[in-house]
Amino acid sequence: MSQARILGRAAGPYLLQASVAACHASARTPEETDWATIVGLYGKLAELTPSPIVELNRAVALAMLFGPEAGLELVDTLTSEPALKTYHLLPSVRGDLLQKLGRFDEARAEFERAAALTQNERERKLLLNRAAACVRG
Repeated sequence: MSQARILGRAAGPYLLQASVAACHASARTPEETDWATIVGLYGKLAELTPSPIVELNRAVALAMLFGPEAGLELVDTLTSEPALKTYHLLPSVRGDLLQKLGRFDEARAEFERAAALTQNERERKLLLNRAAACVRG
Protein backbone atom coordinates (compact mmCIF):
# COMPACT_ATOMS: atom_id res chain seq x y z
CA MET A 1 0.00 0.00 0.00
CA SER A 2 1.14 3.52 -0.63
CA GLN A 3 1.75 5.95 2.18
CA ALA A 4 -0.91 8.51 3.00
CA ARG A 5 -0.44 11.80 1.23
CA ILE A 6 -1.06 14.96 3.17
CA LEU A 7 -0.45 18.40 1.72
CA GLY A 8 0.81 16.77 -1.48
CA ARG A 9 3.61 14.75 0.09
CA ALA A 10 4.06 11.36 1.66
CA ALA A 11 3.10 11.51 5.29
CA GLY A 12 5.53 10.31 7.91
CA PRO A 13 4.56 9.09 11.36
CA TYR A 14 4.72 12.53 13.01
CA LEU A 15 2.45 14.09 10.42
CA LEU A 16 -0.01 11.19 10.79
CA GLN A 17 0.00 11.60 14.59
CA ALA A 18 -0.51 15.34 14.23
CA SER A 19 -3.39 14.69 11.85
CA VAL A 20 -5.05 12.44 14.43
CA ALA A 21 -4.62 15.17 17.04
CA ALA A 22 -6.05 17.75 14.64
CA CYS A 23 -9.15 15.58 14.08
CA HIS A 24 -9.68 15.41 17.83
CA ALA A 25 -9.03 19.12 18.32
CA SER A 26 -11.43 20.20 15.60
CA ALA A 27 -14.39 18.29 17.09
CA ARG A 28 -16.40 19.89 19.86
CA THR A 29 -17.68 16.53 21.11
CA PRO A 30 -16.66 12.89 20.68
CA GLU A 31 -19.74 12.41 18.50
CA GLU A 32 -18.57 15.14 16.12
CA THR A 33 -15.13 13.58 15.76
CA ASP A 34 -14.27 12.26 12.29
CA TRP A 35 -13.67 8.70 13.50
CA ALA A 36 -13.48 7.28 9.97
CA THR A 37 -10.54 9.55 9.17
CA ILE A 38 -8.88 8.68 12.48
CA VAL A 39 -9.26 4.94 11.80
CA GLY A 40 -7.65 5.49 8.38
CA LEU A 41 -4.81 7.55 9.83
CA TYR A 42 -4.06 4.88 12.43
CA GLY A 43 -4.11 2.28 9.66
CA LYS A 44 -1.49 4.25 7.74
CA LEU A 45 0.51 4.81 10.92
CA ALA A 46 0.45 1.06 11.58
CA GLU A 47 1.87 0.48 8.09
CA LEU A 48 4.74 2.91 8.70
CA THR A 49 5.47 2.15 12.35
CA PRO A 50 3.76 -1.08 13.39
CA SER A 51 3.19 -1.18 17.14
CA PRO A 52 0.68 -2.68 19.54
CA ILE A 53 0.04 0.79 21.00
CA VAL A 54 -0.92 2.12 17.57
CA GLU A 55 -3.25 -0.87 17.23
CA LEU A 56 -4.77 -0.17 20.66
CA ASN A 57 -5.45 3.41 19.59
CA ARG A 58 -6.93 2.16 16.33
CA ALA A 59 -9.17 -0.20 18.33
CA VAL A 60 -10.58 2.75 20.28
CA ALA A 61 -11.29 4.62 17.05
CA LEU A 62 -12.90 1.51 15.54
CA ALA A 63 -15.13 1.23 18.62
CA MET A 64 -16.17 4.84 18.28
CA LEU A 65 -16.94 4.35 14.57
CA PHE A 66 -18.51 0.88 14.52
CA GLY A 67 -19.37 0.11 18.14
CA PRO A 68 -17.67 -1.56 21.11
CA GLU A 69 -17.71 -5.07 19.62
CA ALA A 70 -15.52 -3.93 16.71
CA GLY A 71 -13.01 -2.36 19.07
CA LEU A 72 -13.04 -5.32 21.45
CA GLU A 73 -12.30 -7.70 18.60
CA LEU A 74 -9.02 -5.88 17.91
CA VAL A 75 -8.21 -5.32 21.60
CA ASP A 76 -8.57 -9.04 22.27
CA THR A 77 -5.87 -9.77 19.67
CA LEU A 78 -3.51 -7.52 21.66
CA THR A 79 -3.88 -9.20 25.07
CA SER A 80 -0.98 -11.57 24.43
CA GLU A 81 1.39 -8.81 23.24
CA PRO A 82 4.48 -8.83 25.49
CA ALA A 83 4.92 -5.06 25.05
CA LEU A 84 1.47 -4.46 26.56
CA LYS A 85 1.74 -6.92 29.46
CA THR A 86 2.17 -4.14 32.03
CA TYR A 87 0.52 -1.32 30.05
CA HIS A 88 -2.47 -0.22 32.10
CA LEU A 89 -4.31 1.27 29.15
CA LEU A 90 -4.91 -2.15 27.57
CA PRO A 91 -7.13 -3.44 30.41
CA SER A 92 -8.58 0.05 30.82
CA VAL A 93 -9.72 0.15 27.18
CA ARG A 94 -10.90 -3.45 27.38
CA GLY A 95 -12.86 -2.66 30.54
CA ASP A 96 -14.52 0.32 28.90
CA LEU A 97 -15.59 -1.71 25.88
CA LEU A 98 -16.85 -4.59 28.03
CA GLN A 99 -18.83 -2.17 30.18
CA LYS A 100 -20.45 -0.68 27.07
CA LEU A 101 -21.43 -4.21 26.04
CA GLY A 102 -23.02 -4.86 29.44
CA ARG A 103 -20.39 -7.44 30.43
CA PHE A 104 -20.00 -5.88 33.87
CA ASP A 105 -18.15 -8.64 35.75
CA GLU A 106 -15.47 -8.81 33.06
CA ALA A 107 -15.31 -5.01 32.90
CA ARG A 108 -14.85 -4.73 36.66
CA ALA A 109 -11.95 -7.21 36.57
CA GLU A 110 -10.27 -5.28 33.75
CA PHE A 111 -10.61 -1.92 35.52
CA GLU A 112 -9.17 -3.45 38.69
CA ARG A 113 -6.26 -4.93 36.71
CA ALA A 114 -5.63 -1.55 35.06
CA ALA A 115 -5.69 0.15 38.48
CA ALA A 116 -3.10 -2.29 39.78
CA LEU A 117 -0.82 -1.56 36.82
CA THR A 118 -0.87 2.25 36.85
CA GLN A 119 1.64 4.29 38.82
CA ASN A 120 -0.58 7.37 38.81
CA GLU A 121 -2.69 7.69 41.97
CA ARG A 122 -5.42 9.80 40.33
CA GLU A 123 -5.72 7.36 37.49
CA ARG A 124 -5.83 4.44 39.95
CA LYS A 125 -8.69 6.09 41.81
CA LEU A 126 -10.59 6.75 38.58
CA LEU A 127 -10.15 3.13 37.47
CA LEU A 128 -11.26 1.77 40.85
CA ASN A 129 -14.33 4.03 40.70
CA ARG A 130 -15.11 2.68 37.24
CA ALA A 131 -14.71 -0.86 38.58
CA ALA A 132 -17.11 -0.11 41.44
CA ALA A 133 -19.64 1.30 38.98
CA CYS A 134 -19.78 -1.99 37.07
CA VAL A 135 -23.04 -3.30 38.43
CA ARG A 136 -25.60 -5.29 36.54
CA GLY A 137 -28.14 -3.04 34.86
